Amino acid sequence: MEGRQLRPIYDALELPDTKYAEEECEKLLRKHPNHYGAQSIKAFILARSGRPNEALLLGQSVLNTPSAMASAHVQQGLSLAFRALGRPREEIMVYTAALSFSPNDESLHTKVFKTAARNSMFKEQHHAAIQLTKLSKQQKYVWWLVVSLFLQAKHSKDDVSAPVQLKLAERLVEKAVTDGQLTSTEELRVYLDVLDIQDKHEQMTEVMADNGQLAAMISNDPDLVTQRINLFIKIGAYNKAIMAAIAALESRDNWADYKLYIEAVVTLVGQAADAEAKHSLVAGISSNFEKWAGVRGKARGAKLAQVALATRMHEAGHGDIVGSPEALIWDYLTEFQQKAICYSDIMQFIVARREPSVLEYHQAQLEQRLPAARDSATNSDDAAQAWVNLEKIRYLLQALMGETDPKAWMAGIEPLLKFGLGSSQARKKQPSCSDMAFIASQRIIQAAFLAYSAADQREQLHSALFKALCVLESGIQLNDNSFLLKLYAIRVYLYLSCYERAQTIYDTLRIKHVQLDTLGHLIIGHGMALGCFALDMELCYNGVTFYDRFQSKMPRDIEAVYQQGTYSNVQDFLEFQSNIVHSVQRECTHRYALRGEGYEYGNAKETLARWEEADVSSIEHSEQTLSALHDNRDVSVMGLLTPKDMAQWDLELLTQSTPIPGHDFIRAFSLVPQVMHYLVCADIESLQEKLSELTLVVDNTNDTLSRQDVLFVRGIIDVGSLYIQASDPQNEIDDQLSRLLSVIRTNLPSNELDPSLFSLSSDGIRNLSAAAELFTYMLALKHALSAQRLPAANAVGLALSQLRKEALKSVNTLRGWVDKNTRALVEEQWLAENDDDIFADVKRFVVGSQKQTTSMVTKACTTSWLRSVKNLLSQWEKCSS
Repeated sequence: MEGRQLRPIYDALELPDTKYAEEECEKLLRKHPNHYGAQSIKAFILARSGRPNEALLLGQSVLNTPSAMASAHVQQGLSLAFRALGRPREEIMVYTAALSFSPNDESLHTKVFKTAARNSMFKEQHHAAIQLTKLSKQQKYVWWLVVSLFLQAKHSKDDVSAPVQLKLAERLVEKAVTDGQLTSTEELRVYLDVLDIQDKHEQMTEVMADNGQLAAMISNDPDLVTQRINLFIKIGAYNKAIMAAIAALESRDNWADYKLYIEAVVTLVGQAADAEAKHSLVAGISSNFEKWAGVRGKARGAKLAQVALATRMHEAGHGDIVGSPEALIWDYLTEFQQKAICYSDIMQFIVARREPSVLEYHQAQLEQRLPAARDSATNSDDAAQAWVNLEKIRYLLQALMGETDPKAWMAGIEPLLKFGLGSSQARKKQPSCSDMAFIASQRIIQAAFLAYSAADQREQLHSALFKALCVLESGIQLNDNSFLLKLYAIRVYLYLSCYERAQTIYDTLRIKHVQLDTLGHLIIGHGMALGCFALDMELCYNGVTFYDRFQSKMPRDIEAVYQQGTYSNVQDFLEFQSNIVHSVQRECTHRYALRGEGYEYGNAKETLARWEEADVSSIEHSEQTLSALHDNRDVSVMGLLTPKDMAQWDLELLTQSTPIPGHDFIRAFSLVPQVMHYLVCADIESLQEKLSELTLVVDNTNDTLSRQDVLFVRGIIDVGSLYIQASDPQNEIDDQLSRLLSVIRTNLPSNELDPSLFSLSSDGIRNLSAAAELFTYMLALKHALSAQRLPAANAVGLALSQLRKEALKSVNTLRGWVDKNTRALVEEQWLAENDDDIFADVKRFVVGSQKQTTSMVTKACTTSWLRSVKNLLSQWEKCSS
């Protein structure tokens, strides 16, 4: 009967047609007001429709009716509702209530377990696992219990109970081993984790012994073999570690095993009493490396291990035994320089030893090889790749030697450009040519920042970066799959305030899913800063959608881990889930989305309703919540040829147009909506409190916010302060109002001075965007004053009306100037002849053989600027007091 009554609702949800499903719920509830199945499903529909308060109220009402929980339809609807609301405790309460009617229902106990598991509720997970082991003899429930005990102990703050839980888990596993019920490597890893967290490393080695019960299982799993070697090192059994490493490397080529082998030998060398013992140890490992270097498929690993051994011995003070790592580095290069990965292999070892004499040795070796490599690059793909690797080393050595002369960085740039962009190999899309174009663009960017580091030289910096853009775009034209060329093009376009083209290139990267968390910072927020908030909002919503979907998908993946018995993934999945759910970029994306909504124009009623209904409690942050956030953003993706500890040569850092948003940004733009909410709600006390917090943030940013963000936030503080002053009709507001209007006027284009290409490409558009954004918040202030019938509303309204007329005039003038003049100015100023120009070779190349691409870049810049200004003009036109 109940199923037939609910069928139309289920059918509507399957379509899916949420609105029709809700109508069917209402229809059924009119006939049967106490139909708990319909109420439960309605609660789920409300939760899915963005009405959480209504959903929670209805859901809790049904949950508090014990008799209702006997229905499977109520259980399903209500559990889904609480899951959609993110209320796992209430979801577990649904199953617990249902168990009062069916205490031995295995599926209900399983649902309790899985709900607890996917929400890191380890205590509840543990208790549910106990119940399952009592109900069923299935061995998987024993392992669920073991994993639950392990997780509860690991994350417990109770120092007394944790050891007890671990001991119980250990006994359960020992019994499984005795009974022959430990049958997979996944279960073995759980056993090892239980022992490892108790520091029972000796016992772990016994479990993993060569002749042990589980030996076959271990020998077939490379990760367990490596773990066994590492265990021997942990317990100080270095000879056993060496023997285990040799046995492993005889049958496979694993870099982790090489590193552990080296570490064990170096440690024993340090402990050896006499020189003969030291030499014997080194001779043994060196002999093995030589042997494996002659085996097909092992040569590269073994040769690189020789370099690693020599480097590690020098670090440990035993360099006299092994000789020079540098000679081995160049031996390695000679043999493997035709491989694209060669530079990545040896970079770490060059960086490890930065003494002047060592760097001079590398420089001498490079100078001997580079001319021949350059001359033979067109002979074959291998020869071209060898030249690329040497050019990367040249770049690295210049940085390590502290080269600050931009001319030195531009030396030899022409052959790089010709090969990377103008050769027959480049037209065939040979990978080494894209690499060479990338190296050339990095050299140009590096030289530009070294040549024009002073504040009064930024105009020349922009000119040089424009030439770098022409090189990057030429490379992209030849190889549209080059991720690195596109990343740098995005960075440089944004540096020159060209959002539209940067966003177009970003779209071609097809960044999605978890990459939105690691790489979204490359573009999200820049549109709002450059007047393109509609495009930016779309990216923000894509990001918000990803985070929302992740929160629903990842728990299902955690459930699947238990169902499939892949227990070693549990901790990784839980950590991954925590990192994304508590992600810095997630918080930044949400704040940008909120910021964009505040930027959108609406009439007085819509504007006031938006701020009045804002859920400000959910966006509050404390020092504790901020410190719990994980920064998953990947800055290493920029493909740097230098180590990260060299700021002056760190192109990822140098090409940032604005600081990457972090804790200060999150706090500031969590407080701005709160300020506006309390302002609109006339809650003076709460408003004063939030203004004080916001002032504290902006006064202590230490350059973690952009200049325009600081300008905007201080403007919001002035808006809030002006409201407090105006809330008392006896107070004068003229001075505060004038100061606030002056902030906006100062950042509008001047009607008296002609704009310049530099002002446009640096701060001009950014300042104008900040002024327009602040104006929309001043309109909200005016609407609030009017709604509250405060006398100051009239004065504020008149002042804003006059300011809007001025803004429309100046922005419209700027639009005409950009449309008419910028293309010619780019050609005259950024591509002009200059006898002293260290970028003359680049200029001749891009204007000559890459003329079409250079024209395209010029158009891309001018079109992007024009789009930004038109968007801002449209924003000012929409805003009306």
